[in-house]
Amino acid sequence: MMSSVKVVAISGASGCGKTSVIKQLAKDHDCPYLLFDQFSDEQTYPTDMKQWFKDGGDVAAIKSPQFVRALADLRQQCDTPFIFIEEPFGRQRAEIAGLIDVVVLLDLPMEVCLSRVIMRNIELTSGNSLTAIARYLAMYDDYFRHIYIAVTNQVRGNCDLNIDQVTTIKATASIISQWLKNGDLSADRHRVD
Repeated sequence: MMSSVKVVAISGASGCGKTSVIKQLAKDHDCPYLLFDQFSDEQTYPTDMKQWFKDGGDVAAIKSPQFVRALADLRQQCDTPFIFIEEPFGRQRAEIAGLIDVVVLLDLPMEVCLSRVIMRNIELTSGNSLTAIARYLAMYDDYFRHIYIAVTNQVRGNCDLNIDQVTTIKATASIISQWLKNGDLSADRHRVD
């Protein structure tokens, strides 16, 4: 018997709020969730991301076999209506695309995402937070920003719900929940401004 669970991928650039929104949605719906970063290791990303981007930025080079396996297993066992996952790349990675039913893009301005990443580093990093932030900002100026914009543009072209409002985590989760509740998950793509 095939499970009727829907896998809802939350996508977007670093700092857009994916993890917080997923945790809120999982709590609100009493459903499981998986976070991309919990399954990444030294093999996940190309060694030289700047060169990877110069060579075309093919997201197929970003590998997460443990994440894909965990999602496939959870999907088989799950009896809840939804599984929420953090998949920054939406349906762009073929290795996971077939397991995803819905892609929600948190399409926030890059300066908002950057501000959140900086705040997160200030809050989470020990005494060397200024060094870590300076290092991140140098990479952001050099190539991270371009990567985030390019990947977001790819996901935007293939997402089911695009949220570009800068709002609270609870409000964003509520927008997504209301859209999921309406149940028309196969309809044309939606945009929330």
